[in-house]
Amino acid sequence: MTAPRVPFNDVRLREDATAVDVAVRRVIDRGWFVLGPELEQFEAEFAAAVGSGTSVGVGTGTDAIALALRALGIGPGDEVITAPLSAAYTALAVMMAGARPVFADIDDERLTVDPRAVDAAVTPRTAAILPVHLYGQAADMPAIAAVAERHGLAIVEDCCQAHLATCAGRAVGTFGAAAAYSFYPTKNLGALGDGGAIATSDAALADRLRRLRNGGQRTRYHHDEFGVNSRLDELQAASLRARLAFLPEWTRKRRALAAAYRAALRGAPVRVPAEMDAGHVYHLFVVRTPERQRLQDALRARGIDTLIHYPVPIPRQPALASEAPSVCPVADRACAELVSLPLYPSLAPEAVEEVAAAVRAGA
Repeated sequence: MTAPRVPFNDVRLREDATAVDVAVRRVIDRGWFVLGPELEQFEAEFAAAVGSGTSVGVGTGTDAIALALRALGIGPGDEVITAPLSAAYTALAVMMAGARPVFADIDDERLTVDPRAVDAAVTPRTAAILPVHLYGQAADMPAIAAVAERHGLAIVEDCCQAHLATCAGRAVGTFGAAAAYSFYPTKNLGALGDGGAIATSDAALADRLRRLRNGGQRTRYHHDEFGVNSRLDELQAASLRARLAFLPEWTRKRRALAAAYRAALRGAPVRVPAEMDAGHVYHLFVVRTPERQRLQDALRARGIDTLIHYPVPIPRQPALASEAPSVCPVADRACAELVSLPLYPSLAPEAVEEVAAAVRAGA
C-alpha cells in the first residue's frame, strides 16, 4: 500500500524527541512507575498551563469525564445534556457514571452545542451540562454558563480537543466545576499512549477525584468508596511534562496553518466553518460539502489523506439506542458533510497550498 504524499497526521517525535527521551530515561532509572513524582509535577504544571487550581491525572479522557461527573455526585437517575457531534466517548462517559446522556442540537456555524437547545432540553432530572469544545473551537460558554446558573446545573467541560483554547478571553475548562482533557497521541498535547486529566479549582473535588481514580482508597488498602483503576502512569506523565513546554509553539503553528487554509480556500466550493473565537486551537481543520465522497476520492487520487470527524451523530449510534436520544437535525446535516483536512504542527505550508488547490479542483 502506497503511503499518502500528504498524510492526515504525523505524531512522531520531532523537536521534542530529546526532551522525551530524557524524561523516559529518568523514570526508568528511578524505577517508580505509578503514582509518583512525575505525575505530581505534571499535574501542577498542566494546571498552571490551562489556568486551573489543580489537575488530576487519569487513564483516559473518557475516564476524566466519567470520574468528574461521579465526583460531583451525578449518577443513576440524573440526566446530563451534551452535544450530538463529538466522539461517542463523550456520551459513553456519561453512561459510565450511571447517568443518561441527553442531546441538544448544535449551532450550525460554531458546530458546538447550541445554548438555546440546551435550555430547551432541561428537565427536573437534569443535573449537569457537558459542552464539547469541538475541533479546538470553544462552545459558547458565556451563554451556556447563563443556562446553567438559571437552572442550578453543574458544568463539566469536555476539553479533550481544546488544550490551551480560550473563549471570550477566558481559558476553557474554567467555566464550570471541572474539565476533562485527553492526551491520546493525536491530541494537541499527546502522550505516547492513552492518558487523561481532570482540571478543577475545587480542592475538595480534586481530593475526591484522586480517591476515585485509585479504587476509592484514602490510604493504601483502605477503600472508602467505590472507585476505579484509572491512573496516568509515570512514563506518560514524564513524556507529557517534556512535551508541555512545546505546546504553545505547536498551538501557534496550528493557528498559522489554519489561517493559511482559510486564505487559500476563499472562494472554493466548500464551506469552511467560521472561527467564532480567536482562542480556537485547531485540533482539526474541517470543511463541509454535500459531495463529500467525491472530494475525498479526488484528494486520495492526489495522495492527500483525509478523515471524517464524525460520520454518525452520537444519538444515532446503536450503543445509545436504549437512551431514547432526541433528534438533532443540524448535527445530522453536519455529519453528512464534514471532512477533516491534514493539519498538524509539522505540516509544511506548501502542503497546505497543495491540499487547498486539490480541494478547489475536486470539490
